[in-house]
Amino acid sequence: MGKLALAAKITHVPSMYLSELPGPHFGCRQAAIDGHLEIGRRCRELGVDTIVIFDTHWLVNSGYHINCAPQFEGVYTSNELPHFIKNMPYAYEGNPELGHLLAEVATQAGIHTRAHDQTTLALEYGSLVPMRYMNSDRHFKVVSVSALCMVHNLADSVALGKAFREAIEQRYDGKVAIFASGSLSHRFAQNGVSEHFLHKVWSPFLEVVDRRVVELWQAGDWPTFCGMLPEYADKCHGEGFMHDTAMLLGALGWDQYRGQVEVITPYFGSSGTGQINAIFPLE
Repeated sequence: MGKLALAAKITHVPSMYLSELPGPHFGCRQAAIDGHLEIGRRCRELGVDTIVIFDTHWLVNSGYHINCAPQFEGVYTSNELPHFIKNMPYAYEGNPELGHLLAEVATQAGIHTRAHDQTTLALEYGSLVPMRYMNSDRHFKVVSVSALCMVHNLADSVALGKAFREAIEQRYDGKVAIFASGSLSHRFAQNGVSEHFLHKVWSPFLEVVDRRVVELWQAGDWPTFCGMLPEYADKCHGEGFMHDTAMLLGALGWDQYRGQVEVITPYFGSSGTGQINAIFPLE
């Protein structure tokens, strides 16, 4: 039987790539990069073979979708922020077997999910940025899950996460990590002043709520957080409507989860948005 070995909420801010390049922003996201390196190290230590990423940059308008191609390779430029990520090469192995198992079990649970292995679907940067730092040696296989869910209910994403854990633990022979790849608050800085917000959150309200959320996570107060998640996602512009977070918590037990989050990269502002790298301990 398989094992869910590690779960985390991670950042994928494109300024991490910018941070590598010579120029005025060189090194500006080293703490976030170091956080990814540490999470990757722990995955190796735990014997993880595949990373499943709930990617809030993969937009879908119907159903749930899994990109489980046998391999991913290309050169990526962000259509959203081409001045941040341009001509970034990538190459990773996929895991069609696991992708189909996840889709099958989720569909049996009533959450219709399609796995795509014979596909030209490329990875989005919610997957590519973290894999650049955690998986540069192609140690892990990669499976990406659509999490910018435009017309979906958060409750369905919770059920999806629950079904995914069942698939991993009852049907898969291996060890898996799951990542919710997305921000906390996600109100981008207004055009024209974005340069002033490279290291800031857009408003005091958003930052105060984000920091309180992190406190709830660290205290293990999941009934409070799960109860506020729909309104938090709405009022604080949650990335992907926070379906990635709902999926993650669905896999962990939703409001019955009792883990106390370990912050790997402390909360920080990036282009107006609130970001973190945090591990959700498995019971």
